[in-house]
Amino acid sequence: MKKQIKIHDKFFEPFISNQEIERAIAKVAIDINKQYQNKKPLFIGILNGSFLFFADLLKKIDIECEVAFLRVSSYQGTQTTGEVKKILGLDKSIENRDIIIVEDIVDTGITLDRIFNDLQKENPNSIKISTLLFKPKAYTKKIPVDFVGFEVGNEFLVGYGLDYNELGRNLNDIYIISENKMINLVLFGPPGAGKGTQSELIKKRFDLVHLSTGDMFRYHLKNETELGKLAKSYMDGGNLVPDEVVINMIDSRLDYEKGAKGFIFDGFPRTLDQAKALDELLEKKGWEISNMVSLEVDQEELVKRLLLRGKESGRKDDQDESVIRNRMNVYETQTAPLKNYYANQGKHKSVEGTGSIEEISEKIAVAIS
Repeated sequence: MKKQIKIHDKFFEPFISNQEIERAIAKVAIDINKQYQNKKPLFIGILNGSFLFFADLLKKIDIECEVAFLRVSSYQGTQTTGEVKKILGLDKSIENRDIIIVEDIVDTGITLDRIFNDLQKENPNSIKISTLLFKPKAYTKKIPVDFVGFEVGNEFLVGYGLDYNELGRNLNDIYIISENKMINLVLFGPPGAGKGTQSELIKKRFDLVHLSTGDMFRYHLKNETELGKLAKSYMDGGNLVPDEVVINMIDSRLDYEKGAKGFIFDGFPRTLDQAKALDELLEKKGWEISNMVSLEVDQEELVKRLLLRGKESGRKDDQDESVIRNRMNVYETQTAPLKNYYANQGKHKSVEGTGSIEEISEKIAVAIS
């Protein structure tokens, strides 16, 4: 089984292998063969999901039987709609017949209840239910489920006939949806907005790893790693270090921090190309950016803060108002496209950066949550 797959916008992890499925089907077939000796049951497969289970189950049935199909639908995306629509009906009489309904999965039982009641009106001799997967905690009906391959929890599954928005049915194995509980945060703020202070508080509150591109550069240069040597070759030539090198540094650090609950990206991305490259890198790992939080502070307030900081720290770039305002303009020019980029993904959160440190931290926490 593949370690992880992506279908549409969601990631799925291995859950039940094809070998396990085959063993479960063999057990179900043995039970059916025993109970229907000297009978000729009619197997009714519920399309589309049951087609693989139906076919593999029939291969192991060694009694006389007939086959028919119904097609119904009650799912949209990963949620049941609660509305059953019969699309394709039976083409033969079931009066006085022994019926075995074959489902891929029984969860709430809404679909099954509708099918069962409709078939009962045709006066069959008996109706029993066979399903590969059964979700007892989700089941809301009283109809007994007679032949079960696996009892599972309420998580969304895909593969071996099960789909997510019509994709994934052809997978040989069954996969479970991967709930992305990681918090991967891009934190932006103009000079003087308090980004450094808030990064430390967020890191502690959510147990995240703080990734500073400046720190990564210093590490690789100091330790003369291959990436450090490559970066230095560009810097010595008076050139900017290519995004690819920076991404590789980030990739190396992400791999080093195995088991991390998430990351704060500081100083990267700064451009649209970098944001897209970061998304591609995280996607390969089955992750994504959770939020891009931008601290919003009035420019006049920022100028006051930085001039005060310049007096206290002696930093020259915080003592010249024209330099400060130019830095503000550069920030706005760089971040405006990024705000739109993440806003289009529904991930951009603006947080008012005035008030006490604790108040701002709480606002950021709410935005993240």
